[in-house]
Amino acid sequence: MLPRAHAEDLAVLLKALSDPTRLQLLAMIENSAAGEACVCDLAEPFDMSQPAISHHLKILVNAGVLNRDKRGAWAWYSINPARLEPLRQLMPGPAFLQVSPAEPR
Repeated sequence: MLPRAHAEDLAVLLKALSDPTRLQLLAMIENSAAGEACVCDLAEPFDMSQPAISHHLKILVNAGVLNRDKRGAWAWYSINPARLEPLRQLMPGPAFLQVSPAEPR
């Protein structure tokens, strides 16, 4: 049986990832040249305001899926691969769920 604490942690993670916009944001960050992206660059491809994108990013940061680094006036986001490990164990999926060759298991 899945321990309650693990189930609750997994539920927080799944809830954060249960939005199509958030999945698209993760894919954009994963596919960026440096493996990180500025909020200023993430808002442009969506038909949403920057505050709406920031809201989605905040949910991902609060769930531990993204790291946030404030640089001057802008926030930069990168994926926290360790936080996605429980999902890697459950299912295959987009690149951001897969272990890269340089990432230790």
